[in-house]
Amino acid sequence: MEHFYTCIVCPRSCRITVTETNEGLEISGQGCKRGKAYVEAEYTHPERTITTTVALNNSHARRLPVVSSGPVPKEMLTPCLNEIYQLKVIAPITKGQVLITNLLNTGVDIIAAAPASSLSSQ
Repeated sequence: MEHFYTCIVCPRSCRITVTETNEGLEISGQGCKRGKAYVEAEYTHPERTITTTVALNNSHARRLPVVSSGPVPKEMLTPCLNEIYQLKVIAPITKGQVLITNLLNTGVDIIAAAPASSLSSQ
């Protein structure tokens, strides 16, 4: 069975084909070694970096942007987001502050992507 991917490693956006054979994976259409490595990883173990917002109290802003410190397995994306959406933080928050450590045992932290000052300091 063939699977098609658009490579996102460089601006060329190669259309890469992955075919499962008895000998393993056959990858074709890539323009560089990085594209082959990207598609092989995407096919065998897809991962995603999380970017979202969480509820923010004691600030003029109502939401705080957050990002994961690294990628999480794609199959863990929804459970991780559900866990993050339960979080409510209270300002002040500094950029880079760890808000959740080791999210659902993935080894990834959720960190503040921006600072948030408190109402009393504004």
